[in-house]
Amino acid sequence: MSAPSPLDICRHCKSRLLKNHDELKSLSIVHMDCDSFYASVEKRDNPDLRNKPLIIGGDSNRSVVSTACYIARTYGVKSAMPMFKAKKLCPHAVILRGNMQKYTEVSREIVKKMNNLTPMVEQVSVDEAFLDLSGTQKLHKQYPSQLVARLAKEIESEVGITISIGLSYNKFLAKMASDLEKPKGFSVLGQNNIEKVLAPFSVSKIWGVGKVLGKKLNANGIETFADLQKLDQETLLKTYGKMGSRLKYFSVGKDNRQVKPAAREGGRKSIGRETTFFKDIHEHSILKNKLWDVCEQVHQDAKHHNKAGYTVTLKLKTNDFQTLTRSHTLPSPTMLANIMFDIVCQSLAKMRPTLSYRLVGVSLSNLTDPQKADPLDFLEPKNITNQKIENAMDEIREKFGRKAVIKGRSVKNKKPNNSLPEKPSPQ
Repeated sequence: MSAPSPLDICRHCKSRLLKNHDELKSLSIVHMDCDSFYASVEKRDNPDLRNKPLIIGGDSNRSVVSTACYIARTYGVKSAMPMFKAKKLCPHAVILRGNMQKYTEVSREIVKKMNNLTPMVEQVSVDEAFLDLSGTQKLHKQYPSQLVARLAKEIESEVGITISIGLSYNKFLAKMASDLEKPKGFSVLGQNNIEKVLAPFSVSKIWGVGKVLGKKLNANGIETFADLQKLDQETLLKTYGKMGSRLKYFSVGKDNRQVKPAAREGGRKSIGRETTFFKDIHEHSILKNKLWDVCEQVHQDAKHHNKAGYTVTLKLKTNDFQTLTRSHTLPSPTMLANIMFDIVCQSLAKMRPTLSYRLVGVSLSNLTDPQKADPLDFLEPKNITNQKIENAMDEIREKFGRKAVIKGRSVKNKKPNNSLPEKPSPQ
């Protein structure tokens, strides 16, 4: 056999790149992840940034990195890294505060294209989604693998953003596959010999395994999937609780979670966003950054759906998969990010400071007509300012386009580390 071309070699494991797979015609669960999303959008809109290391986040040393482009990553810059450390690693990097309004609109454009293929789209964050393409072959006359490859090409050519794809038979493996080859990768994990394929991977690849649990697993001699595969479920349950069961199932490639599309407009009872972290987070300052990100997304969704809500709910999931929710009902409905943010931060402050979290979410419920939202309260000048800012920005965008004015937390809060939240690592 002739030696493979360098183009046929995986840059990570140095083995031959996959050109075909026995299960390509049968696998239908897809994970699509936008490559370095925030940075990619900025580079798309400003070609001068294309070949420069770009970091999205607050410029202050107290801020954290939201996203680093792939050039910046070659210097060791990573998401959630303190900005002062990122500047030391890559002092010549361009640092932008970012524009959540723009990123949310680009995200909607991408998800709309996904929905053209199937209604079975579950958006899990602003830059990634699961698709269930079961049964789409009859409609589109192509296998799911062909459909999703065509979709990624369409998104790149029409939206200007590249996508990494994972194809498998369940969500866990589809997500794991999409992480194998970035950027612009297409990786497949099939059922054949899946335990053997997974065996050498680190347990850190499993959702929910952050620093704390990772250290505990390593201390108990569990470092790889193979180590988990050797243990029975009962032993793992006794040692790690409910997470032990998940560890066992994931280690052998099992995951019974279904792709859950968003509720249709007619049946919408709430508007919410949530994000799962790749590594657990316990620092409240970082969690607040993420909560601001989520509140802005909920605000944009509320405007998009022409809804406001009386009840604001904070959702937290701990590193042991315990879900905590705290709700606050307002006397008047709101759709303002600032008001939602203040409420969820008050709820967060009441949580035990020792807890670590793998997910944060914010939702609006008890939905109503937006005309009733955020009445001017002359006893609360802050609320008047918030609404005037929102109204003014809406008028400017209506006249001059969405890019005419940028909404940022700096309008209200001068703390640079809260102006743009971190973007979570791949989940």
